[in-house]
Amino acid sequence: MTVSPSAEIPSAYNAADVEGRIYENWLAKGYFTAHVDRDKTPFTIIMPPPNVTGELHLGHALTAALEDALCRWHRMLGHSTLWLPGKDHAGIATQWVVEQLLASEGTNRHELGREKFVERVWEWVEKYGNTIDEQHKRLGASCDWSRLRFTLDPGPAKAVRTTFVNLYNKGLIYRHERIINWCPRCATALSDLEVEHQEQDGSLYYIRYPLEGAQAPSGSRAGGEGYITVATTRPETMLGDTGVAVNPEDPRYQGLVGQQAILPIMDRAIPIVGDSAIEAEFGTGALKVTPGHDMTDFEIGERHGLPIVTVIGQDGNMTEAAGRFAGMERFEARQAVVAELERLGLLEKVENYHHSVGRCQRCDSVVEPLVSLQWFMNVGRHDQPGSIAGRAYDAVVREKIRIVPERFTRVYLNWLENIRDWCISRQLWWGHRIPVWYCASCGHQFAAVDDPVNCESCRSPDLRQDPDVLDTWFSSGLWPHSTLGWPEDTEDFRYFYPTQVMETGYDILFFWVARMIMMGLENTGEVPFTTVYLHGLIRDADGAKMSKTRGNTMDPLELIDRYGTDALRFALSTGSAPGNDIRFTVARVEAARNFANKVWNA
Repeated sequence: MTVSPSAEIPSAYNAADVEGRIYENWLAKGYFTAHVDRDKTPFTIIMPPPNVTGELHLGHALTAALEDALCRWHRMLGHSTLWLPGKDHAGIATQWVVEQLLASEGTNRHELGREKFVERVWEWVEKYGNTIDEQHKRLGASCDWSRLRFTLDPGPAKAVRTTFVNLYNKGLIYRHERIINWCPRCATALSDLEVEHQEQDGSLYYIRYPLEGAQAPSGSRAGGEGYITVATTRPETMLGDTGVAVNPEDPRYQGLVGQQAILPIMDRAIPIVGDSAIEAEFGTGALKVTPGHDMTDFEIGERHGLPIVTVIGQDGNMTEAAGRFAGMERFEARQAVVAELERLGLLEKVENYHHSVGRCQRCDSVVEPLVSLQWFMNVGRHDQPGSIAGRAYDAVVREKIRIVPERFTRVYLNWLENIRDWCISRQLWWGHRIPVWYCASCGHQFAAVDDPVNCESCRSPDLRQDPDVLDTWFSSGLWPHSTLGWPEDTEDFRYFYPTQVMETGYDILFFWVARMIMMGLENTGEVPFTTVYLHGLIRDADGAKMSKTRGNTMDPLELIDRYGTDALRFALSTGSAPGNDIRFTVARVEAARNFANKVWNA
């Protein structure tokens, strides 16, 4: 029986029937496998490694669509094209997921101990870690899966240790007490990227600090009627104040610089200092200086030699330095401090105040700035020749690297012009453990790529490794060269590095792109890529950020099931202009599906 053409080819394109078969055929025939061919021009994109804990979201789908288009185009041009996929161990994110799992079992990591806890994390990664790879395949991503990398693989792990040891031996990695972001719930330092700033309604408290020698309310040692008023959203931290700062050009306070104020409740004298960083227009123009609990105050304290008093501990409770409030939870202490100020007649007024509060991206706890002993990388200044930051700055200024769209070049340079030393340590158990050892016999401290058996100084076997792990961005910063085999002189590294394009979201320009440039130049002497292409964020129809709490997210896999992979990729790609956010709707995907159907019937 003869079958008509119309019966052989349905008029409606059935994506589910076609896409899986085609992709499996591509894989079976090795179409995505890159080869070192000296007669061809290499083209390389290293995929931004999604967290191993993650599932595909629309941002991943956009990244995959854009990078896949670039790679397929360069294959058509005859280039030897490598699109290398990978996953990030995502230190705090993965540890949090497994800790939640343990909590559901009625236990915690401390009961297990470090070794068994890390074993449990590896079990979880092996069970669930491949989810996002399979989801990328659903998107039709033409990655070279034979070169799949994980940030904790032996190769990247050796690159991490080699980098650390080299920098340590140069004196560019050091341990120091400095103020950092601290999550009391996760019990670790956080990078700026791991802190989400949320707008919320709060209170601005105006507090009178009596001047020394002036009369003050009962209970203070001052006498007279003079005082200086400060405004704060965090009255509990005033217990750790070690100064009051005013702008020296502010006529209201010029006569007070150099005098002493009496810290309410704690009843100790603190100096009034002049500092040009103070904004005379904010609050009263007088700033309470708490170097132990505020980033700006820490810097002011360093400039004026003010001592550090820590009144909030790493557990989020008040310390012994908080006097009668010791042991209280920090927000409970806030109310108690306010009540005591009212009793003393030193609370001038309270205003409603809408402000931004930093919260842990993982557990949503309010982040506490704390002074802590941490490991830092000295990146130098942008105008310091040969420094890590200076080389990264010059690479863009001298157009060795082009940023698309160009307006983000100024953003990148501005960040480097204001860069600080990088806090690279985290108080976690999952991740690249810091390769520093301490000798119990002679006190020697040293770094090593391979685990040592004996102290390099006295040969004692009594060694203890530093308990902290590295910030996950440290290993991610090595991604373009560690995935290609560095520090070994591999054929892939010689041929495919430097890579050509780094395509990612503009929101991690500082946290990741800048650090890849810094680390690539430090380790290899070459830029890691020549073009940075930045896409925007995907928002809902009203322009709001998509989040599960808002209930406005879209599952890309559900969209694929309903409309097909091509429809989703087309909708994302055609709606994306470099660096601009996308207002995304299902209607876009429906229109793309209809267009695909027309192509099918053409």
